[in-house]
Amino acid sequence: MIRLLSLLSLVFVLACNNNTTSSEAKNETATETPTTSSIPIPVVDYNGLAPIFEQKSDTTYVINFWATWCKPCVAELPYFLELHKKYEGQKYKFIFVSLDFPKQINKKLIPFLEKNPLPGDVIVLDDADSNTWIPKVDPEWSGAIPATVVYNGDRKIFAEKSFHDFPELANWVETLK
Repeated sequence: MIRLLSLLSLVFVLACNNNTTSSEAKNETATETPTTSSIPIPVVDYNGLAPIFEQKSDTTYVINFWATWCKPCVAELPYFLELHKKYEGQKYKFIFVSLDFPKQINKKLIPFLEKNPLPGDVIVLDDADSNTWIPKVDPEWSGAIPATVVYNGDRKIFAEKSFHDFPELANWVETLK
């Protein structure tokens, strides 16, 4: 039931538009959302996000799809903080892809991040064509969140689930090695 509600919420989020025409979206894949905070949040469509899945280096990328309105997503964020501490100083990059409504960045996302800073980058994904981009992230992904991709070079693992504690997340990430 939670998975179905998450999927429906994701579809609703992705159906929302940030008031750009399709030609504007094609010309500008990333925009910086004006904020009253010191936290800059880029808003991108999938074309703006895609390069993070194509890095060919010795860095391990931990990419978490989440939203402030997703209770299981928020519940697992502390485990990602612990994971960041575990790998601090090592070649790990953390990217949190928010599926929050772009129009609510200033009202919801930024206040959340001010109270709960996340390690790494936070990006808002605003792309209504979920049928195209979801299988590009992972062919097995239904679109439910939370979802996490970890990759290094050609090695990749994917989880469409909520991690219930730090050892579960850390052990799963270790399977990439």
